[in-house]
Parts: sequence; structure tokens; C-alpha cells
Amino acid sequence: MDAPTVAIYGANGHTGRLVAAELLARGARVLLAGRDGAALDALAAELAELADSTRDAAEAAPADGPARVRTRAVSLDDRDGLRGLAEECAVVVHCAGPFAETAVPVAEAAVAGRCHYVDHAVEPHPVKKLFDTMGAAAERAGIVMVPQLSFYGGVADLLAAAVTEGMTGVDRLTVGYSVTGWRMTPAAVRTAELLIGEIDRVTFADGAQRVGPVEIRNTVFPFPPPVGPRTMIAPFPSGEVVTIPRHVPARSVESQLTASTFEEQQVFTSQDATPEERARTEFTVAVQATAPGGGGRNGHVRGRDIWWVGALASAEAAVRLARGEGPSKAGVLSTAEAFPAVPFLHRLEELGAFTLHL
Repeated sequence: MDAPTVAIYGANGHTGRLVAAELLARGARVLLAGRDGAALDALAAELAELADSTRDAAEAAPADGPARVRTRAVSLDDRDGLRGLAEECAVVVHCAGPFAETAVPVAEAAVAGRCHYVDHAVEPHPVKKLFDTMGAAAERAGIVMVPQLSFYGGVADLLAAAVTEGMTGVDRLTVGYSVTGWRMTPAAVRTAELLIGEIDRVTFADGAQRVGPVEIRNTVFPFPPPVGPRTMIAPFPSGEVVTIPRHVPARSVESQLTASTFEEQQVFTSQDATPEERARTEFTVAVQATAPGGGGRNGHVRGRDIWWVGALASAEAAVRLARGEGPSKAGVLSTAEAFPAVPFLHRLEELGAFTLHL
């Protein structure tokens, strides 16, 4: 049986390269896509030696037939080219941010080409837009679209589902991110600049999603040891406020990020950092769910290298979708709607992404 082909749009970026390597390790064929054909060809040459390597021989048999690594230069304004890309693959993993500018063309191409779609969006607005506008089209096309399947968003969505499993009501669900050593890519810096300048933000409170001005505040989140209580920026503009309320019966959902993360000098000045330097991040992602009558539940993951963890999660999802191991229903779904949360988290733990504490 031929190995599935997975396209990676934005393959030349740091995340795209990591996704490509992870897919090759699972025996997939990869189609590296983006605007710069020469850079894509150079990346393909770098990755060629990985084409026969495997993470798990049982699940990554060498592919026969065409080359395991191919390239396709196509710009975001080339609708026919993007559709042609989608028609050649089982899944497209979209890695080229800022997604406020790039999500819609690639998502529309996935629908037109009838291939599954996964992206690494952080920003709530493009995540919300895909849910608001693409659901019916994805259902008609018979495809699954999973926005924000990455470190920010996807991991917390899974963790929230795992922590609240069996709870009949949740008064408040808070996602806390503790991140140190974050070195942003050029695309991440552009995304951060857009988010910092936003006036109207997406929130979820009192059982309703709203878009409008929000007061940014400092609060304290009780991370488990060894991190401990930390001062947080709240709300942190991430798409969990869109995805988590879809499957958790919460009246309020908010994400928060350690204030110290943006106090580190290298965060906004690390566009030229090496892959090894980017891998030095350390993180804890924690979820606290409080019940209406008091009490509640907690859970967290702890690990290193947020970039690799996001790539690992999206590659795992892409392989499952390509093999027909995704959800029974088509449409736009959150990560935890598309995949059973606890088994998916345990699989990522087995692969070394983090340690899981539920």
C-alpha cells in the first residue's frame, strides 16, 4: 500500500521543517510547499536522507514509487495552484503565519481539493473564522479541518477535555502557560505584533462568546511545583476561547501566560536563532477547572521545546487523518473533538513530547 502524501504549506519555516521531519519519520511522503521554490528545493535536499528513516518500524514502512520528498512553489494568491496542491495530498498541514493573513486561502483550497486540513494558528480570530464560515463546506467535501493543532491551542484543548471528562458543569476553566526561553521566529514576531495591537478580542464568559475591547490585567495562576504560583498576563489571546467551549460545559474560559515570558530579552530579538537555540524552551501547560458548587480538577503537562511539540502533535494528527483514523464526522473540529483526548495525550507522551499529569 502506498504511503500517504501530506503537504506542508510554509515548509521553509522552523515549524514546517520540524513537521516534515516528523512525517518522514512515520513513512509519509511529503510535499513541501510555499512561495520560494529555490528554498524548498534546498530543504528537500536536506530532508532526503531522512526519507528512509523511521521512528517506529511497525508504523513507518518505507514508501514505494515516487520520491518521498517533493516540492511545489505556490503563492497564497494562486487559487488554482493551491487547489492543485490540495488535490495531490491526503492532508495539508498549514504552518505559514500570521494566520490572520494566511488561513483562509489554504483552508479554501483544502475544501476545493477535498483534502484534510490542520494548522498551527495561535490567533483567536482566524480560528473563529474557520469555525464560523467553513463548517458546512468542509462537511460537503467530506473532510476534517482542525485549526490550532499545535503547542498553543491544541495541547490545551486536549488537556481541558481530559481534565473535565465526566464533569456535568464547569464554572470557570483556566489555561495557564508557563514558558521560558521562547525564541520567536520572524512569523511569530509578526503574529505577536498583530495580537498586541488588537483592540477587539475574542473572549468566552457567562456562557457566551464575545468580540470587543478587553482590559488586560495581571493575575496569579497556581502552577504545580516546581513552577509554583506565577504572575500572569490575562487574557492571553489564544484560540482556546473558541475551541474549548465546543466540548467543555464551561461558563467561562480564559488562557493566561506567565508575565516573565515577555520580560526575557531574547523573545522578540531571536529571529535568527538556530534550531538548537529555539529548542531550549521549557514549559508547563496547566488546566484548572472549577465546579459551580466549589471544588474542581487540575491537570498539566511539562516538557521542553514548544516548537517541536507543536510539530509532533500536528504530524501525529496528519498521519491519523491520512490513514482514515480520524473522527467519523466531517467538518471543522477542535483537536479534542477530532481525536480522543486522553489517548492522544498519552501518545504524545510516549513520543517524548512531555510528561502528563492528570
